[in-house]
Amino acid sequence: MLDQTDRAILNRVQDDLPLTSHPYAAVAEELGLSEAELLTRLTRMKEDRVITRFGPFFDAAAMGGAFCLCAMAVPAESFETVLTKVNAHPEVAHNYERTHRLNMWFVLATETPEGIKGTADAIEQETGIKVLCFPKLQEFFIGFRVAA
Repeated sequence: MLDQTDRAILNRVQDDLPLTSHPYAAVAEELGLSEAELLTRLTRMKEDRVITRFGPFFDAAAMGGAFCLCAMAVPAESFETVLTKVNAHPEVAHNYERTHRLNMWFVLATETPEGIKGTADAIEQETGIKVLCFPKLQEFFIGFRVAA
């Protein structure tokens, strides 16, 4: 169960973190908490899977890298094995199961545009399954935020 303090933390950290040497201390002070309590609560919410990921979102393309949406048609009996192999790649940013012939969708984020092909090729070699790559044609900023 989330209490009001947990909700305040979640609402606050979705916006940004201060660019200071101690960003958690600054956020904790804003919320009337100690840094230790803030970190304890964030850790608990992550362990309880209230939040599944907590970290920055970088624009890979602005830094010389690339993003690419990818899909695979994975046999149901091999899904968990393939999932483990795909997720072992640090370039895999997200991975989703879908009820469709193309039942595994994931995002690759690489340091260079050439890294997309290299990672997709490696996944194909490891799994024996074709990786379909859908490069970004245009970016739309949607400003996704969830009120806790």
